[in-house]
Amino acid sequence: MPTRTFHSLVQRLVTSVPGCPQPVIEQYVRDAAITVCERTLAWRYKQPSIRLTQGVYDYPYEVPTGSEVHAFITATVNGRSIEPVTLEQLHVKYPDWPSTDPERRADPRYIVHLDADTFGLAPIPDNSEPYDLNMIVALKPLRSARGMDQTAMDDLETAIMHGALQELLVLPNKNWSDRELAVYHAKQFLMQTTERRARANLGAGRASVSVQMRPLA
Repeated sequence: MPTRTFHSLVQRLVTSVPGCPQPVIEQYVRDAAITVCERTLAWRYKQPSIRLTQGVYDYPYEVPTGSEVHAFITATVNGRSIEPVTLEQLHVKYPDWPSTDPERRADPRYIVHLDADTFGLAPIPDNSEPYDLNMIVALKPLRSARGMDQTAMDDLETAIMHGALQELLVLPNKNWSDRELAVYHAKQFLMQTTERRARANLGAGRASVSVQMRPLA
């Protein structure tokens, strides 16, 4: 998928923070992009299908270079939905997970985020049938990334700009420091991220909600 660089926003911001070095602006754009992706879950990516291996409980995410997984959106095994849980919830259900006992293997029903690079499955897959895992995940840029998915960044551009400016304008003892203006951008940042999170949750459909009366008998 096409990538858009964080530097592409620098020229739009430089007039709001006159005298600020461009590498500093780019750093704050990246930081804001990470925060926006975390709060909105708007950068979504469908992973390639993963063939599970008998007895293997942990697998690496397969995501674009420069990104990492922040949250699950959907997960299925052979077309059957599996439930995302926390590690604590998983150990309530399976106290000895990950058990090496072959008798405890079965078709996976739960998925857990172990870290930014790895996820786990429970029960651990058996060999009763081939298992194919499909996932849609929410991504965020790495701290070392130079850019992110163009479509996602285009959609989140305004929120990212407000997020960068709210931090740049409160840097102490700088020619461009302006705490009053920083408060304005902080409010805009909150409004933009809240709206984008709602849109990500509800989708882009614009049909109105209606209630239909049903007869009692």
